[in-house]
Amino acid sequence: MYFSIIIPVYNRPDELDELLLSLCKQTYHHFEVIIVEDGSELKSDKVVSKYYDRLSINYLEKPNSGPGLSRNAGAEQAQYDWLIFFDSDCIIPEHYLENVATHLSNSKTDAYGGPDAALPSFSTTQKAINYSMTSFFTTGGIRGSKKSMDKFHPRSFNLGVTKKAFNSIEGYGKMRFGEDIDFSLRLLNAGYKTALITDAFVYHKRRSTFRQFFKQVYNSGIARINLHLLHPGSLKLVHPLPACFVIGMASVLILSLFYPLLLLLPLAYSLIVFIDSLLINKSISVALYSIAASWIQLIGYGTGFLSAVWRRLILKKGEFKAFEKKFYK
Repeated sequence: MYFSIIIPVYNRPDELDELLLSLCKQTYHHFEVIIVEDGSELKSDKVVSKYYDRLSINYLEKPNSGPGLSRNAGAEQAQYDWLIFFDSDCIIPEHYLENVATHLSNSKTDAYGGPDAALPSFSTTQKAINYSMTSFFTTGGIRGSKKSMDKFHPRSFNLGVTKKAFNSIEGYGKMRFGEDIDFSLRLLNAGYKTALITDAFVYHKRRSTFRQFFKQVYNSGIARINLHLLHPGSLKLVHPLPACFVIGMASVLILSLFYPLLLLLPLAYSLIVFIDSLLINKSISVALYSIAASWIQLIGYGTGFLSAVWRRLILKKGEFKAFEKKFYK
């Protein structure tokens, strides 16, 4: 079994360096790597050149169009029947491809995804963001878990798919945010089978600052309504919960002018997050940062969701985006 690994990159040569180094350490060696430079100002060509004698690499440059269409460009160059997509801010454990090959040899599926984790070397902010994106007290803990899922929706930071299935749905759409969910929904709607491979995890750096993280989750909130209009029925009860959190906490702050004891509610939530993160990460600093990350995650997603509800569902305006040009800055 051979794999074509496709990595879109935008102004991230240092992170790509770490990703390529981790691919050099794989215990399974039947793969090629396709790097798609998505109109970067800070290019990765010098980084890629370091690995030509260690990996089978194809380096492509194209005008900026976003990650989805960049993945399509890489898929067009793929030699093998299984495509694997990673984000450039991932580091791949050395047994990843071996675990995937074993699973795919023993179980029939058309696409798979895997969870993400944090390395001890990640910054305090990155560990806190990782907590907020995987915790029961923020996302419900359903990311990378078989629990609470009807059908598994692989995410593009760590996704594999057969070339046949990929081509049959014509790859990724033009969405810049939520494009991976759109892709997974179209796969499932076309009758293809997806699977979660729990030991096919990656170390995902995510954003490196809270400002970048807010932009990411704000756009995710917007994307959820755009996806709802593209795929009626895809909006589940869990998706509006951050918006309800925003409305609820805003109401608490207003009412606390008359009933100060209501301020105990946000304090209690923060304390729960602190204790939970402390038990998981064994670090007071990460636990403290997790409070900020959790509030940012819920407020960012919730306000993005509410703004999209207002513009798209109430005002009936066309699809809109935010932070598109400066998403990574």
